[in-house]
Amino acid sequence: MHQYSPAISWIEINDPLPSPETAMKSDSGLNGLVAAGGGLSVERLLEAYSHGMFPWFSKDQPVLWWSPDPRMVLHVDSFKLHRSLRKTLDAFLVAPNHCIRFDSAFDQVIRHCANTKRAHQTGTWILDEMITAYLDLHELGFAHSVETWVDNRLVGGLYCVAIGHCVFGESMFSLQSNASKIALAALVAFAKAQGIDWIDCQQNTKHLASMGASEVSRSKFLKYVAQQRVKPSVDWQYRSIYWSEIMPNRSSD
Repeated sequence: MHQYSPAISWIEINDPLPSPETAMKSDSGLNGLVAAGGGLSVERLLEAYSHGMFPWFSKDQPVLWWSPDPRMVLHVDSFKLHRSLRKTLDAFLVAPNHCIRFDSAFDQVIRHCANTKRAHQTGTWILDEMITAYLDLHELGFAHSVETWVDNRLVGGLYCVAIGHCVFGESMFSLQSNASKIALAALVAFAKAQGIDWIDCQQNTKHLASMGASEVSRSKFLKYVAQQRVKPSVDWQYRSIYWSEIMPNRSSD
């Protein structure tokens, strides 16, 4: 194993990832950086997520593997369905030609996420090689999209990785107001219905915090992942009855 820098382990294609507990500390300016290199094969991605790590890098950088401490997670029981979002959902769910779909347009979702401009960010970390890697994960049933559709047009959504009962949120986008929030609410409702307790959000943002996400220690997160990754995979199909999990007065069609 070679060195990418004096403090960061460089891994070759056949090297295992180091323990996430070896990640750089917050005072390094690179909180959570575990290693560099190793490629983006399906096997590598599953290894990383199963041990609480994820890839995040920019153009002209090697693949970088992260496990930040603390970790931002959304406990589904803590999801905040604010009054304004509840009104938006009520209107969306009864409107003709408005619907939620799972996994019907994963390719479009990840490409929209890659092209979305974000505050304080130039360019995108969802590079072509990342898109290819997650499309491979999707084909094997480990990556999923939650999509908001209006008049047969994709207007928002998110994608995530799922292993057992672990759900690792990756990115979201909106082409119209609240479209990504509707998709996140659908994911929360689905997770609650399937007995999934947490949705990984990776890093702290005000937007996620406003919807109920909070930080947990890396050690607590890794323990959760170890327990949940071995559970049977769930059936990733949308059902209208799932909404009753976060909107109790709403039953299935």
